[in-house]
Amino acid sequence: MANLRGINLAMQTPFHKDGSIDFARWDKLLDQYLETGMHGFVLSSGTGQHAYLTEQECNKLFATGVKRIDGRAAITAQTSALNLQEVIRRSKAAQDAGVDALMILPPFFEGPKHDDGIFAFYEAVCKEVSIDVIGYNIPGATGIELTPKLYTRLLQLDNFNFIKDSSGDLCKQQALLACGGNILNGADPNAPFSFMLGTAGTIWGCANIFPREAVQLFNLIDSGKHAEGLKLWASMFPIVAYCWQNDYIPAVKAASRQMGFDGGTVRAPVCEVGPDEEVKIGAALKSLQLARAA
Repeated sequence: MANLRGINLAMQTPFHKDGSIDFARWDKLLDQYLETGMHGFVLSSGTGQHAYLTEQECNKLFATGVKRIDGRAAITAQTSALNLQEVIRRSKAAQDAGVDALMILPPFFEGPKHDDGIFAFYEAVCKEVSIDVIGYNIPGATGIELTPKLYTRLLQLDNFNFIKDSSGDLCKQQALLACGGNILNGADPNAPFSFMLGTAGTIWGCANIFPREAVQLFNLIDSGKHAEGLKLWASMFPIVAYCWQNDYIPAVKAASRQMGFDGGTVRAPVCEVGPDEEVKIGAALKSLQLARAA
């Protein structure tokens, strides 16, 4: 089973102004994040605009990412797609590239919403690959909830060992934890509290902004130093709250640029935040910058 314990960075994808992927900047960013002690990476993440990347672009991100990371951190590839055969094709390509795990949304647009259909979908994928599959529970976006009953059933599949839970509901997360397997938090504002509950870690978009602090936060909570962890969290929370309550992807990219992790522009149809919001983002970063300077 893949070791995804800790902070798995939902990696931003860097773009040129014309919308093409900046692979030179991709390598530089990977090096920057590796230097912070990042535990793992999720390539072609939602924060990395997976929905607006082609299959070929994703495959190149996987291949170049695996080569650059070179065993220094765990690697998860998001291989979600609307068409089941495309999911399988993308998943096989990612596995062949050398990733450790696959993150896959359930059939999220006019697909089955009943447990039998969702189980059959993941069962079909798991039969075609041998590495771990992470079910992606984000009911606010998909309209599908991976309930404890369904999760218990999915755990019967040999390589279905994880759920990324972006429900934002700590009560529901506890119910999933009680089923066994491994839960990775996906709701940014819940991060330290999810760690205290005993999740394996997180897949975290805002970690693009503060990678070193994200790793430190997990390590403090994991070692039982909750008071120190919550003090650190207090400095991180203002920018987390801003990103969570506004246009998430461009906010993360803008804040990351301000913190020295420059992933260039966003890809259309996503829009940049604009100068007024850049100022608000700068204000939300102040407490983090002050804590870092102290």
